[in-house]
Amino acid sequence: MENILCIGAGYVGGPTMAVIAKHCPEYRVEVVDINAERIAAWRTDDLPIYEPGLLEVVREARGRNLFFETDVDAAIAPADIIFVSVNTPTKTFGEGAGQAADLQYWERTARQIARCSTSPKIVVEKSTLPVRTAEAMEAILHSAASEVQFDVVSNPEFLAEGTAIADLENPDRVLIGGHPTASGQRAVEAIADIYRHWVPEERILTTNLWSSELSKLTANAFLAQRISSINAVSALCECSGADVREVARAVGMDRRIGPNFLRAGVGFGGSCFRKDILNLVYLCRQYGLSEAADYWQQVVNMNDYRKRRIVRTMIGAMYNTLAGKRIAVLGFAFKPGTSDTRDTPALTICKLLLDENATLAITDPRALDNARKDLADAPRCEFTDDPYEAVQGAHALILTTGWPEYAALDYRRVHESMAHPAFLFDGCNLLDHAALAEIGFRVYPIGAPPLLPA
Repeated sequence: MENILCIGAGYVGGPTMAVIAKHCPEYRVEVVDINAERIAAWRTDDLPIYEPGLLEVVREARGRNLFFETDVDAAIAPADIIFVSVNTPTKTFGEGAGQAADLQYWERTARQIARCSTSPKIVVEKSTLPVRTAEAMEAILHSAASEVQFDVVSNPEFLAEGTAIADLENPDRVLIGGHPTASGQRAVEAIADIYRHWVPEERILTTNLWSSELSKLTANAFLAQRISSINAVSALCECSGADVREVARAVGMDRRIGPNFLRAGVGFGGSCFRKDILNLVYLCRQYGLSEAADYWQQVVNMNDYRKRRIVRTMIGAMYNTLAGKRIAVLGFAFKPGTSDTRDTPALTICKLLLDENATLAITDPRALDNARKDLADAPRCEFTDDPYEAVQGAHALILTTGWPEYAALDYRRVHESMAHPAFLFDGCNLLDHAALAEIGFRVYPIGAPPLLPA
């Protein structure tokens, strides 16, 4: 039985290894993390992350060929294949702060692998990394005193939170990058053999290392670019009387463009888009490509603008003051279907509202614990699982995450419980705005003129 090890038990490592273990029972799959609390949760049915379908996959393989441990050193020695899935956040200090990837955890892991290895390893880059990071990993691994053979392979993830299990079970493509040497190609084939257990051959794409590393950054940058583009148009729609949903539908029917990622809202969030674009900006600047860097930076700038714009809309609509007013915030996860709040637009919006001396009542079906942590030091914040409790006495409601539960609320009951006039800001364009206006709400969609009660 071959041994697969994944270092990092987060949103990528845990689900990916669970699906591999499910489909590859002849492999022993071990997930390690220094966070003992997180590992303990993986051993229970109260998993540390929420993904639809994840618990069922974990239950199928856990204890059979899927194991969760905290002793990283002990797990490295027997491993044949090591997936590195550690955090690579944006730097907050020094050269490249705010743009470059912070690789301290990645480098620490590479040195740990080099120190603890006594047999040949294939080391797989699963974390999102800057182009040519594999060179640095190889330098660290081969600088060890031992003569252990290491082959570095890039296998970036293309998961969307909320659909991660479906994405793993039926991926658009599996990308594997390696060196064109004999040992490098054997390593690529070893990783491809894992995925061949359930992924059709035509969806397994092999490239060189550098193309694989750059493909992940580029894919996320292109997706984020579409969101910022439609959000830029949404501002024009609000001023001109056009409806961004109608514009997006017309544009999306062009086969050259397609309809995906053309839904206007309060902006993109999550752990990848912003980080990967800023990493791309930094790489462009490092290579002296200032015009390319400015182009990608504007995608991020537009995303920040969309969050500020909806708060300005709220201030203008609510008689130029939010001070002392109760605002119900429906949704805190960065998207529906996940508990993840990393870079969620809701956090920025909440902080801007608090700067205006508003009082917030925040609710979310999955991310409330993370919301409490993210706003632990913030004043005038209440947290509740019950959206009807959140809107009680509220002057305004803002929808920041498009959970389907919020579309199913009884908005007549919501309206009756709020202070009047009742303002509703739909940051996801999830709701029936005409019906809400008929109930009595003053409705402010994204990318369309407001609807006021008759």
